[in-house]
Amino acid sequence: MDAFPTIRQTAMALDFDDRPLSKRVGLVILATDHTTEPDFQRMVASDRIGLYTARIPYANPTTPDNLRRMQPSLTEGTSLILPDEDLDVICYSCTAASVVIGDEEIEAAINLAKPAVPVVTPPLAAVRGFQALGAKRISILTPYTIKTSTPMAHYFAAKGFDIASFTCFGLDDDREMARISPRSLISAAQEAMASDADALFISCTAVRAAGVALAIEQVIGKPVVSSNLATAWATLRICDDLTPRPEWGSLMTQSMAGW
Repeated sequence: MDAFPTIRQTAMALDFDDRPLSKRVGLVILATDHTTEPDFQRMVASDRIGLYTARIPYANPTTPDNLRRMQPSLTEGTSLILPDEDLDVICYSCTAASVVIGDEEIEAAINLAKPAVPVVTPPLAAVRGFQALGAKRISILTPYTIKTSTPMAHYFAAKGFDIASFTCFGLDDDREMARISPRSLISAAQEAMASDADALFISCTAVRAAGVALAIEQVIGKPVVSSNLATAWATLRICDDLTPRPEWGSLMTQSMAGW
């Protein structure tokens, strides 16, 4: 007796959906990233929204020069996400690199591979988040060194925000940044928040701040915007998901005025 039955091809007619999921989100993340995918799986993915990820080369330490070196990889990395198929939005998940390379330059590099697709960067998503929250004076907390943090202060100042306080941890390895405990983040956020600031920004897509944003808000009494929280919020709104999610903090209850 044969071990397997005869294989036959059915003549049954098959129906095909246009897409397996109605919305497609592309993520371009660092090779060393521990945090973006888990955060987006929790905050964005659903039976309607799918996540499709490409990793691009990155080598620590986290310095402006090393961050800038990722720019040539953006087009190629994006091209590997569902080649020849459309996406609804693409997120480049590196806050400090977005600042030193520039939002427009990142958008241009990504759109070479996926033309006309909205491109979300963490700092620009944070700007939109602060606008939605009505925040004009902000405190900033980053895990970076002073050298890497300084361009971020200039970025938000150039976008019209008053910087009430700026605090950094002095770390230069994004893998170490991902290992900062949530408990430490809550304590550091409380110390970093200026009493006269309207909101707090916690920078870095490696930092696990999105999961404790609500806890921090309960401690400081002001809205919290983190890199991954901001990009997830903007991504959901671009995908026409307007559902309030107060369990993720104040930002996730806000609408967004376009992108």
